[in-house]
Amino acid sequence: MAKIISVSEAVDLIHNGMTVGISGFGAYASPDSILEEIGKKFREQNSPRDLTIVSGVAPGDFDDNGCGMSKIADDGIVDTLIASHLRMSPPVGRAVSENKIAAYSMPLGVYGQLMAAIGGKRPGILTHVGLHTYADPRHEGCRINKRAKEQGREIVQLVQVDGKDYLLYKSFHIDACILHASYADECGNISLQDEAVRGELLELAAAVHNNGGIVIIEVKDIVKAGSLDPRHVLIHKSYVDYVVKAEKLDNIALAYNPGMIGDVRVPTEGRMKPMPLTYKKIISRRAALELKKDYLVNLGIGIPDGVGNIANEEGISDQITLSLETGVYGGVPLGGPLFGAALNPDSISRSSDMFTTYDGGGLDMTVLGCAEIDPTGNVNVSRFSGRCVGPGGFINISQNTPKVCFAFGFTSGKQDIAIEDGRLVIRQDGSGLKFKKAVEHITFSSEYARQTHQEVLFITERAVFRLIDGKIALTEIAPGVDLQTHILDKMEFQPEIAPDLKLMDERLFRPEKMGLTL
Repeated sequence: MAKIISVSEAVDLIHNGMTVGISGFGAYASPDSILEEIGKKFREQNSPRDLTIVSGVAPGDFDDNGCGMSKIADDGIVDTLIASHLRMSPPVGRAVSENKIAAYSMPLGVYGQLMAAIGGKRPGILTHVGLHTYADPRHEGCRINKRAKEQGREIVQLVQVDGKDYLLYKSFHIDACILHASYADECGNISLQDEAVRGELLELAAAVHNNGGIVIIEVKDIVKAGSLDPRHVLIHKSYVDYVVKAEKLDNIALAYNPGMIGDVRVPTEGRMKPMPLTYKKIISRRAALELKKDYLVNLGIGIPDGVGNIANEEGISDQITLSLETGVYGGVPLGGPLFGAALNPDSISRSSDMFTTYDGGGLDMTVLGCAEIDPTGNVNVSRFSGRCVGPGGFINISQNTPKVCFAFGFTSGKQDIAIEDGRLVIRQDGSGLKFKKAVEHITFSSEYARQTHQEVLFITERAVFRLIDGKIALTEIAPGVDLQTHILDKMEFQPEIAPDLKLMDERLFRPEKMGLTL
């Protein structure tokens, strides 16, 4: 039976040098009360320190003083970070980029499957996911910064099975984990009934418990034994050592929202306002033109998640199924710090279950972001411009989906781009170039794409490119844009130019609805 303890007692169970798993996908499932107390104790007692933190999307809400790992960002608390995505907590992201923390970043789907493998006492996960990307040991072997390379830890190994290359992501010991859930009963059964995201909580609890570690779960409240609906109990009491009632619940993603968990169906018109007509809406609209009826689609964060808004505005949300790597099927995905959940979802499963679908090629199409592209079509989103970000679910999704749309602004930095009378007007262009002679990191491998015969598009506000025979080919240009000045002069390489180069659909640049039908 789990023991009910205070937040400070929970923190006293975490000792210097431990390897500690932390739940969270952005702001969701973030055990904020315990993390805040860890930071406070460190500042008072210089302990716990030199921790190795293991997480999927390391929790945070893009705020320096926000939730999640921002609460344990003091120099010295974290020595090593093993996570799929690193930038939701800006101070931790900066510490990784400045080599204060040794960081390893594996694909998010691999992370969840690896936790399950550790829980089952298997040697690791054998998969094709990550081949020819930075995760491949022939490149960086998941080491995302200089300090990790100097540390030299091997977390992935190249192996052959029946003459084919695979990656073995290796199991390792985790001393303790700190998780967040909705409710615990007095015996320690854990319910996620109010959670919009289930993540990898069960897998992480099993990885720790089955190998003799300490499982600590922070909950909103503790209720009478036998009062929890067993359909919402994800973690049985046999896995749980300690339960802690949260002292703070000021994280918006942890608040009860009936429309995000299926308790009610909410109207989306008043809650999800159409995007203003900016260059970002142009990109999301153009990506939405690639949708087909009954498609199962994944959307990434940022400009890509705007496709969900467009589908809602155009009234076609019910003709496709949008999905998220958190395990959410259907509904209208949310953006910003609430990315990872949806209003009116069809179902909410575990993240690792969703990645079984993704890895197996179950998606019809995905829309993802992009930071750098090279002439062959390699894409980088994991380390660029001095920032160590990590891929999240990007590698699992981009490697295994037959149709991949990268949706992003053509340049980066301060810019002034307007839409006037159905034309794109570039008053000031961004100084950062994204079409590079060589990418700093390979997060999407064009070589692998050729082997798997993927259809690949690069969609921006001023131009659309396709990957054709291993080369970037310009196929569409926005009205009002000069080919030389606004496109070719803003690229470090010369793309192929399609002989039938055409204007982008004029409906993209009008304020009214496009009248999109599938």
